[in-house]
Amino acid sequence: MQVMDSANRPIKDISERIRAAAGDKTPLRICGGGSKDFYGLRLQGEPLSTLALKGIVSYEPSELVITALAGTPLLELQALLASQGQCLAFEPPHFGAASTVGGMVAAGLSGPSRANVGAVRDFVLGLEMINGQGELLRYGGQVMKNVAGYDVSRLMAGSWGTLGVITEVSLKVLPVAPAEATLRFDSCSQHQALDWLNHWGGQPLPLNASNWLEEDGKGTLYLRLRGARAAVQAAALRLGGERLDSDTNLDALAADWSASRDLRLPWFEQRAPDHCLWRLFIPAATAPLPLPPEARGPFIDWHGAQRWVQAPRSSAAALQKLAHEAGGSASLFRAESPYQISATSDFDIYAQSSAAGRTSALLHARLKQAFDPAGILNVGRLSAKW
Repeated sequence: MQVMDSANRPIKDISERIRAAAGDKTPLRICGGGSKDFYGLRLQGEPLSTLALKGIVSYEPSELVITALAGTPLLELQALLASQGQCLAFEPPHFGAASTVGGMVAAGLSGPSRANVGAVRDFVLGLEMINGQGELLRYGGQVMKNVAGYDVSRLMAGSWGTLGVITEVSLKVLPVAPAEATLRFDSCSQHQALDWLNHWGGQPLPLNASNWLEEDGKGTLYLRLRGARAAVQAAALRLGGERLDSDTNLDALAADWSASRDLRLPWFEQRAPDHCLWRLFIPAATAPLPLPPEARGPFIDWHGAQRWVQAPRSSAAALQKLAHEAGGSASLFRAESPYQISATSDFDIYAQSSAAGRTSALLHARLKQAFDPAGILNVGRLSAKW
């Protein structure tokens, strides 16, 4: 299904704006819907909007591929997919109705099903971008086996606009699962939940997403199954727990999982005024972490690999040390106030102090130099150095 002519785009104005800015070293801040402006070290530079780049370029339901311009609202793209019984399986967070396709890729964030289906970068088949010299570049295509050499299209996922302006994206889509079930396990400790999740993860079960949290001193594990009807039914009977997906509860369950995706569950919204929201990304099999006494949490998803913690900014070193010792990282995801950007220094001082961290920082710096030699795009968003 061809929806619009991809050549009919305001690319020239953006390229000229970037070339002029590179010439006089004027920082530019790439702006989509602004739904993720809370994240990063700082927002700096003259706004450069991508919202004029709006529309579906092409959609081939039988080929499981959709191509959209970067400023296309994510809700609009997902509604089109839903009309054909398809979806973005990685469940990208929205953080607001203004979320765009380009921002989704630039942020590189994935929702509750990430541990089961993969991350956003795994679904990017190709993209078009304008680098820091105003050059229009195209990487990848609309099929999976199209990469020879460095896969730049997936490199852009999670780059937060520091390497270039994404103008168009081709994505792999998947059919909506035939069946789904949500199970609840009450009076489940964190240790028990992690043991179960890691045990189940090694078995042929249709595990799609999980949440564990503690409220009023009691732990609860929520488990979502997705897949063939027979597989979901057999797994639900085998695993036990209380099945929540009755005919009258389906809409409420979908809303709860969407709230989990966008961090809008009560656990996230009932955060103390002086507490930040910290994201710990660690190996899923890691035992419960001895959090600082001033911390609240964790809220666990991705079957144990992603753990959210509420704690004051002063807990940074303790949380980063815990995550680093577990083989992962910790970052300040949301600041104390919705009007603040999340961090004031580099995200993970421990990761950067290690040999692997220094190598990673060097690679990032070289990529920045290659794509944006004048250093004008989203300056300071991810690093205080550029």
